Amino acid sequence: MSKILFSIYIWTCYVVLFLVFFVLIALVFLFTFPFDKYRRIPNKVLGIMAGLMVRLSPGWKIDVTGYEKYDRSKPTIFIANHESFIDIPLLYELPWRMKWVVKHSMTYIPVMGWMVKLTGQLTINRSSKSALKKLSNLVQPLKDLVPVMIFPEGTRSLDGKIQSFKNGAFLLAMEHGFNLQPVVVDGPFRILKSGSKLLSPIGNLKISVLDPIDVSLFDNMSDLKTYARDKIIEEQQRLRNS
Repeated sequence: MSKILFSIYIWTCYVVLFLVFFVLIALVFLFTFPFDKYRRIPNKVLGIMAGLMVRLSPGWKIDVTGYEKYDRSKPTIFIANHESFIDIPLLYELPWRMKWVVKHSMTYIPVMGWMVKLTGQLTINRSSKSALKKLSNLVQPLKDLVPVMIFPEGTRSLDGKIQSFKNGAFLLAMEHGFNLQPVVVDGPFRILKSGSKLLSPIGNLKISVLDPIDVSLFDNMSDLKTYARDKIIEEQQRLRNS
């Protein structure tokens, strides 16, 4: 199958999935919002949609390792490299639901933006001076053991290489003593590059959860950020060579 025909098939399926699951998530939200303050249940429904998104092609092989390294009894900020639009549905393959930090511009996209709000994700304008302050909204969910996922690069990589990291996740972890746990994705960039609409029908999608980082061992945020980025780069290279 050519990339063009395959891409038409995938994007058509994605449109159908988004419309159907928007209705389902909206209904679930209406019934659960009085008692589900972190919107865990709508987020679980979104996870079902994400699972379908990464299984539309029989040529996409998924491999997840290291998930047993996550200690659910500790407040944890996950950080992951950001290769592609496929990253988020792929990361829903992890066997726990997270609160995501996403760009505020996503809320302007019909249906997708509404689902972001209904499932309780945190939206920030990364160019705004208030972005770091808004991350403080994650403190209570983290203390209540709702894990958080942040892409410290801030946006998708244009060439598949890991970009420089922004400070937010690291400042939040150090200030409150939260675990910081790197996650590495590999493969989405080769399936769908940033800025492209063409998808490859064949590819290996990999997730590797690394050991949590004890932030108390670091004297400053810069050293912590450098250490975490080096670990992610090292694991990315290992995944690509395996």
